[in-house]
Amino acid sequence: MAELQTTPTHPVRFRVHRRKAGDSGGRFDTFEVPLDEHRTVLDGLVAIRTGQDPSLTFRHSCFHASCGTCGMRVNGRDVLACVTKVADTGPDVTVEPLANLPLVSDLVVEMGAFYGPFDRAGRPLVRESELLPGGERAEGIDVLTRYEDCIECGICVSACPVAGSDSRYAGPAALAAAARVVLEPRDADAPAALRFADDEHGIWRCHVAYECTEACPSNADPGGHIMRLRRAATANRVRRWFGAGRAAR
Repeated sequence: MAELQTTPTHPVRFRVHRRKAGDSGGRFDTFEVPLDEHRTVLDGLVAIRTGQDPSLTFRHSCFHASCGTCGMRVNGRDVLACVTKVADTGPDVTVEPLANLPLVSDLVVEMGAFYGPFDRAGRPLVRESELLPGGERAEGIDVLTRYEDCIECGICVSACPVAGSDSRYAGPAALAAAARVVLEPRDADAPAALRFADDEHGIWRCHVAYECTEACPSNADPGGHIMRLRRAATANRVRRWFGAGRAAR
């Protein structure tokens, strides 16, 4: 009988942010976890909670980058812990909660502040595939782009430099949701979505750093969508100005 091959493990040191409700300040606790090269940061956190400290709090669900619940900061980068391999982080792994969102406990942030603007953005419903079996692409369209790739993980808000300085900023995820409505309304209220975005705390507050797009784990390109909204808003203003000019004449 062939001997089962196992991948050797090596100790990985985790520095994990800790802060519970009511604590006056945060701290970092250090844990050492034996992991092989295929394991992820989320695997390490699960091992810590099950084998060393059951009081550690963090969110997770799918383990394959679909649900977005395990967004956090690892060695200063905003990532999904479930697809961030410890082999790519170095011997030390510093884990912190997402930035620019209220802290609940340890690595858990309050997502209400993230989801709040979505309603005003005219958040679209889940849609069926644009190309069902036997379907055909519309004339002149060679590539179909999915605008629902956002998994609502909050990483773009954590990476955004404006979100950290302006609590009224709508945020890249909500603005990208508004762009999806404006670009492809399908019975949604596109004018209302554009009014929401065309605001001093909306698309015009963005500094065009594209940190949101760089950090996005599902390639939803929130920064690009904000620029598309700016073009749409500018065109809409020009139409209104020309319309007002004709009316005056």
